[in-house]
Amino acid sequence: MPRDIEAVAEQVFTALADPTRRAILAALASGGPATATDLADGLPITRQAIAKHLALLSEAGLVTAEHGEWRRVRYRLRSAPMQVAQQFLAALARDWDRPLESLTEHLDRSARGPTTTPLEEA
Repeated sequence: MPRDIEAVAEQVFTALADPTRRAILAALASGGPATATDLADGLPITRQAIAKHLALLSEAGLVTAEHGEWRRVRYRLRSAPMQVAQQFLAALARDWDRPLESLTEHLDRSARGPTTTPLEEA
C-alpha cells in the first residue's frame, strides 16, 4: 500500500478519533458550510475550541476554509480524504479476508471431527 495513502488515512483516523470533531463534521454534513461561531452555537464548547478542532480537521483535509467578507471564514466538508481512508480500510479488509476464510474452514473441519471412518482406520 502506498505510503501517501497510509499517511492520509492516519490523519483521517486521528481526526475522527475525537467525538467533538465527529460532531463538527456531522454538523457540517447536515447543515452545510458554517463558521466557527455558527458551529459553537450548536455545540457545547467555545468558539475558540471549535477553531482548534477545525484547524486539525483542515490539516487532515476533511474541511476547507472559505474566506468571505468581514474576515468570516466558512468551513466546508471535503470528501477526498475520507475516500482515501475507505480505500485503506478496503485494502486492509482484503488482506484479512483470506486468512479469516482459512481459519473458518479449519474450525469447521475441527468441529466435524476426524474425516476417516472407523472401517478406514482398521
